[in-house]
Amino acid sequence: MTSATKKKSKETKEKIEYEEPDYSLNDVMLRGRVSGIAVEKTLPSGDKVVEFRLIVTRLELTGVDTLDIAAWSAKSRRSALSLKPDEWIEISGAIHRRFWKAPTGLASRWQVEATEISRI
Repeated sequence: MTSATKKKSKETKEKIEYEEPDYSLNDVMLRGRVSGIAVEKTLPSGDKVVEFRLIVTRLELTGVDTLDIAAWSAKSRRSALSLKPDEWIEISGAIHRRFWKAPTGLASRWQVEATEISRI
């Protein structure tokens, strides 16, 4: 092993040892009202998803935001399909960006993937 190779190997080890840890967290809890009836979709892959929207009040009490919610697991899909418009719920989950092919090209949107849905 040449001295240049040893030096490069040492630099690689130091880089790995001193790499900054990842402190990111994608964990969401929301409370709001269901805006309408949830819709079940079967994707081309055969996967099923139930989608609905949740209305949440802004912290400044100046308005509301309507957020897209997706339920993928069998349990969360069942819960979502039983929801009624204007019902108050709490969800926990994570934010995801979904991509698909649209007639105009690649499309995407952000949505909350609900892992737990509870009535309040």
